Amino acid sequence: MNTIAAHDLKPLLTKQGEIAFLDVREQGQYGEGHPFFSVPFPYSRLEAMAATLLPSTYPRLIVFDDNDGVAERAAAVLESLGYRNVSVLEGGAPGWAAAGFTLFKGVNVMSKTYGELLEQTADTPRLTATELRSLLERDPSVVLLDGRSPEEYRKMTLPGALCCPNAELGYRLDSLVADETTTVVIHCAGRTRSILGVESLRILDIPNPLFALENGTQGWRLAGFDLANDNTPQALVEPDDNAMARMARRASALIASANLPMIDQATMAEWQGQAERTTYLLDVRTKAEFDAAHWKGARHAPGGQLIQATDQYVAVRNARIVLSDDNHVRAATTAVRLQDMGHDVYLLDADARAGSSRASADQSRAASTDEAPVFPAAGSLQELTILDASPGMSFRQAHVADARWVTRARIDQLRLDPGEPVLVTGRDRELIDGVVTELIAAGCNVIEACVGSPAIWTEAGYDIVTTPHVPTDEECIDYLFFVHDRHDGNLDAARRYLEWEVGLVDQLDAQERSVLRPRAALSDE
Repeated sequence: MNTIAAHDLKPLLTKQGEIAFLDVREQGQYGEGHPFFSVPFPYSRLEAMAATLLPSTYPRLIVFDDNDGVAERAAAVLESLGYRNVSVLEGGAPGWAAAGFTLFKGVNVMSKTYGELLEQTADTPRLTATELRSLLERDPSVVLLDGRSPEEYRKMTLPGALCCPNAELGYRLDSLVADETTTVVIHCAGRTRSILGVESLRILDIPNPLFALENGTQGWRLAGFDLANDNTPQALVEPDDNAMARMARRASALIASANLPMIDQATMAEWQGQAERTTYLLDVRTKAEFDAAHWKGARHAPGGQLIQATDQYVAVRNARIVLSDDNHVRAATTAVRLQDMGHDVYLLDADARAGSSRASADQSRAASTDEAPVFPAAGSLQELTILDASPGMSFRQAHVADARWVTRARIDQLRLDPGEPVLVTGRDRELIDGVVTELIAAGCNVIEACVGSPAIWTEAGYDIVTTPHVPTDEECIDYLFFVHDRHDGNLDAARRYLEWEVGLVDQLDAQERSVLRPRAALSDE
């Protein structure tokens, strides 16, 4: 097994050549502290994530853990999948810290740090919660937009806010405002997407007065104001021909001023055929548009989320990232920010609406060939050990009585007899598959593996129980407890989170800072 020391690896992370620094610990461990350039790649989902995020077997892969042996297991799996250049970081995350390098708490650290630097560079116009409340009382025409995903909007938002994910702002704004004098305020739950949303409109030279809500919904609650819960996102209005023409002009101007490279379909096809290079084709439109039609090989990555959580879509540094949409507005505004974060980004010069791939057709084919097995009835299997691979917090809420919680990384702690008949269940197929793979490697005879849920288990005749403290907090390595309840009324947790977000920039060393080069409104350059 190849290994590499922290001091030898650190300079390689910003050199030319494809490299992926993979944290194979679980989500909770990752969020408690990880190197700046690492990406979350939990061992529990390794094969599924590799298929999506590591399309080429040629990049250099560095895996690390908590110095507990998981990285060696992960490296062996990756090599069995055909990856050619896999190494283990000596000492894991503890070794990185012992070498004098910072472990960053939280998630999406690079994107959030970039957002803070962008605000400083661009001097993003912003309002405090109190200032916004006063403005709304004086001017009822103000348009308040929530730049997060529809799923987040449903949970909570500001009263009166409309749902418009960040990448859609420049594409849909004409249908959301009365005219160019209408004031627009963009918010998220914290800071990053408020800033990114405003700046996505500024680089398009949108003339409306634009403001970010400082500290988002958390700042609103800290100011003593109530949020709206259980919201239904309104339908986004499709642009008409005139709006599409205006957006095309804005996109062309942005592409020219930002010097964004474009490629045609023939080049894209050529790149997709190059096994030795990593090329990501990411469609930045809405899920509905992507499902209706997209280019072959594209993955859905809504532009706002792609910037906010780049490490969930791109694992290989120095890979080629090609962005696809219809008229380049969403792709161009997304590309500028990815460029600013040091990525090699291109626009696909083709309308994705003409793509021949459709999600519904793909799903229908999968459904016809992959019938779900019937869950075995209680009592039908004798002397059965039931292992539940659900996320730890889901197991606490409800599971089959006498079931044992299992996470792939620590499956050896169960001390199972290899001949012991086992039923592996849980709410997530990827987690189940990972556990089954591990059991088979250990010589166990897995007799059943079925996705389940409280309703399915109950129907099959099993008793369902709740265990608020099993697994324990220490055992719940797949859950990030770091200010986890900041959206659930814990104002101290909200304060700590916002302090963390603002403080990210001060933790950077010179190498980490050199990668982030935020640009202000491009027309001012």
